[in-house]
Amino acid sequence: MLEAARVTPVPRRAVPPAWAVVALACAGQFLVVLDVSVVNTALPSMRTGLGLSEQGLQWVVNAYAIAFAGFMLLGGRAGDLYGRKRMFLVGLGLFTLASLGGGLAQDDWQLLLARAVQGLGAAVLAPATLTIVTSAVPEGAARARAIATWTAVGAGGGAAGGLVGGLLVEILSWRWVLLINVPIGAVVLFGAARYLAESRAGDGRRLDLPGAVLVTAGLATLAYGISQTEAEGWTATATLVPLVAGLVMIGLFLAVEARTAAPLMPLGLLARRAVSSANVSMFLCGSSMFCMWFFMTLYAQNVLGYTPLEAGLALVRARWP
Repeated sequence: MLEAARVTPVPRRAVPPAWAVVALACAGQFLVVLDVSVVNTALPSMRTGLGLSEQGLQWVVNAYAIAFAGFMLLGGRAGDLYGRKRMFLVGLGLFTLASLGGGLAQDDWQLLLARAVQGLGAAVLAPATLTIVTSAVPEGAARARAIATWTAVGAGGGAAGGLVGGLLVEILSWRWVLLINVPIGAVVLFGAARYLAESRAGDGRRLDLPGAVLVTAGLATLAYGISQTEAEGWTATATLVPLVAGLVMIGLFLAVEARTAAPLMPLGLLARRAVSSANVSMFLCGSSMFCMWFFMTLYAQNVLGYTPLEAGLALVRARWP
């Protein structure tokens, strides 16, 4: 009894306030969406600094977007299996290191590789941010407000990208549209490691790596084929081969998803009218928006003679007239 009385109970770690968890998750989401658009105003400066070709300029944007889209489902599944906090830290760490590599790139291939790795890190990070928000806030009005905040922060990152990129290029150099992620990422990493709690689904599903690789490779090959049309035309072999190969890989992806026990994309969801309509709408809006950002910034700076800051302001005005 006396020995038991002398035992000092181990204090439990204090639960962090929900607002701090939501703020960390929103900061991660902001970085992910910001880097979709922030490089656009820096493209002419990147071309001058690294001697990028016209196709190279397209791949500065495509490398990030394709890796992000292709591996996002895999990143979400990994968070369920291995822990949302762990995947948040892994994704943000990879994203931050790739930003450092891209900002220090001396050749065009180094920049493109860094952008692809950034996209991979974002694909691991982004799904974890939303599940962390929903896990930290109880169901009801508070959770609805938290999700609305997460959504607004993501939209703000996309809208602010042009302005932030223009400011950084104007004041410093194009390298800082990537290097700015390093100190911000380090601060968020520290806060996440200290305050986020671990959670996972633990339902025993597997990763479905073949599906993720097929859809990413298919999208990348299709994008490469489309980029060839400007120089080679639609009927050239250099265009048709990657287009056909990309479609074949997308078809193989659908076949794998139809047969696997735990698909990344359950095809039955597409039979639901609400889901299919929403996906078509997002596809049309996203494809038109990315094209607009890319071509408008090049037109504004190369044809109209705008500075990077003026081009960034024009992008913000075009998004929110």
